[in-house]
Amino acid sequence: MPSRRHRLVGFGLLATIFVAACADVWGFRDLAGTDGGANTEGGGRSAGSGSGSGSSSGSGSGASSGSGSSSGSDSGSDSGSDSSGGADSGPVEGGDGGLCTPGTQICSGTSIVTCAANGQWGAPWPCATGACSSGACTGSTTTGQSCQTSGAGMTNCGTASESCCTSLEVPGGTYSRTYTNSGSGPMGQADSANVSGFRLDKYLVTVGRFRQFVAAWNNGSGYTPSALSGKHTHLNGGLGLVNVGGDAGVAYEPGWFASDDSNIAPTNASLACGGAFWTWTPTAGSQENLPISCASWWEAEAFCIWDGGFLPSESEWEYAAAGGSQQREYPWGTAAPGTSNQYAIYGNGGPGSANDCYYPTGTLSPCTGVANIAPVGTAALGAGLWGHLDLEGDEDEWILDFSADYVSPCIDCAYLTPTAPGRVVRASSFSPDSGPMSPANRSNFVIPPTPNTYRASYLGFRCARTP
Repeated sequence: MPSRRHRLVGFGLLATIFVAACADVWGFRDLAGTDGGANTEGGGRSAGSGSGSGSSSGSGSGASSGSGSSSGSDSGSDSGSDSSGGADSGPVEGGDGGLCTPGTQICSGTSIVTCAANGQWGAPWPCATGACSSGACTGSTTTGQSCQTSGAGMTNCGTASESCCTSLEVPGGTYSRTYTNSGSGPMGQADSANVSGFRLDKYLVTVGRFRQFVAAWNNGSGYTPSALSGKHTHLNGGLGLVNVGGDAGVAYEPGWFASDDSNIAPTNASLACGGAFWTWTPTAGSQENLPISCASWWEAEAFCIWDGGFLPSESEWEYAAAGGSQQREYPWGTAAPGTSNQYAIYGNGGPGSANDCYYPTGTLSPCTGVANIAPVGTAALGAGLWGHLDLEGDEDEWILDFSADYVSPCIDCAYLTPTAPGRVVRASSFSPDSGPMSPANRSNFVIPPTPNTYRASYLGFRCARTP
């Protein structure tokens, strides 16, 4: 029991003692103390899992130096920016040596810091857009190598006639890879995945852009990717995505192999696949704004590396198409795709049915050839949550992963061990055989006898990039 003299202490002093005691018990003394603006002005949110021994010594920059003696549970890292515009300068390491929740992202100035699968903060990765807010890079870029020359299919895509290399930020998060949605919200959710922020090209790669790559390749005497390139180098200390394929020798994303150089063969003959439906032309003409088709997986990957990016993982692609945790019925929401090509360029039919297309007439009529494939971005109302177009329709899309059952946990993961079914293909195309236009739909292809040259006139791709 306190003495009578203690009970007669003035209210102001009693309140001071109470606050100090609570600070010792709950670990917020330093956060509420002498911080020069990092936590009182920053509007940041704690995102880590520290044990709360860190003290804030920042001066409005969002930094926490971790030198206090509090034994509470400071929950991690201030990801906000102060009222004077200063950005958070990094993670709060606290007394736990920097442990964090895998997949968590915070801003560090104009860079992003990601918690790796091992529970350790990675090195700051500069946002390509030069802006970071609330734990995600923000904005867009147009820096793809394939759009450095002005021309059709390079600098005039979509209704805004913008750069065809426009790449939009996708903030990270967690979602269910397996779900159904009939317009009333996701159901049957399973196979959770955590995806760190990345950029994804707004448009499918066009004929015009791919032409620049073919010129750089120069009939095999020019460009080929460097060994080990093409990784998600902003993840896991540069090691890239976690390989959940069960290959003990390849724990992370392997990148490009020099032996794959021979699989690059985008010749006029090889790009003329699929009867009358291929989009490539030997010389530039009226089809430069159409999505490139008939490229092999290796050519798609090589193009993205040359262009400054990489193929998206299956989890990344579906996350963008599903609107993250919204897990949408369609990438654009719940509106029926209709027949007027405003949401998606697609057809109707399938095995045993008529091979019919809606584009360009808006009425179901036989698909006859390349005229049934639309310039990228034509379905302007079909934008996903973050603005990406043609996530359903026009062309199927090559994905980084091999086809396999989902593996959990999945924290920035991909299935990168070769499997008999081959690579995963996502989205749907102008062809009526693509299956449901649901972001959760998986299209798996069986590798033919000559897998290195597998091509299809309904198969294109888009690139992903570092945040």
